[in-house]
Amino acid sequence: MDPMEDIYLKHAKTVYGFLLSRIRDADLAEELTQETFYQAVRSIHRFDGHSSISTWLCGIAKNIWREEIKRRQKASDSSAELSEADDLPVPSAESEAFRSWDQQRIMQAIHSLPEPMREVMYLRLSGSLSFSQIGQILGRTENWARITFYRGKEKVVKEVQNDRA
Repeated sequence: MDPMEDIYLKHAKTVYGFLLSRIRDADLAEELTQETFYQAVRSIHRFDGHSSISTWLCGIAKNIWREEIKRRQKASDSSAELSEADDLPVPSAESEAFRSWDQQRIMQAIHSLPEPMREVMYLRLSGSLSFSQIGQILGRTENWARITFYRGKEKVVKEVQNDRA
């Protein structure tokens, strides 16, 4: 098996989840995931090993996503508000705590969180990234990612419980 094919098989889901957590459009996330791996092949010589491959790939994906926003802004001369998906899967361990609640309501509560808390929640829940990876992607510490996630989770739980009462 080709080394890049092996990298793709191991990390495509992570990159896709990372992009989906930002843009919430499954088709566009898939397209940008493919572009991420294309760019990774072109720039593999620049990977220096100071971070994990998944973190490096998510960094590339973040840059591609930003370029997509700029391209859309130029094309429409308006806000680059990317469309939301109706369903956003939540495959990580933290989702177990929310299993008995309405998934749509939970995602609405997460979506209402301020940035960067919302992004940390999406990266952890739908991207299944570690706190260390989230910290690296967002240019912060692992501890910052943990605290931000914890505070976001507390806000979501409180909001959903208030709705249920």
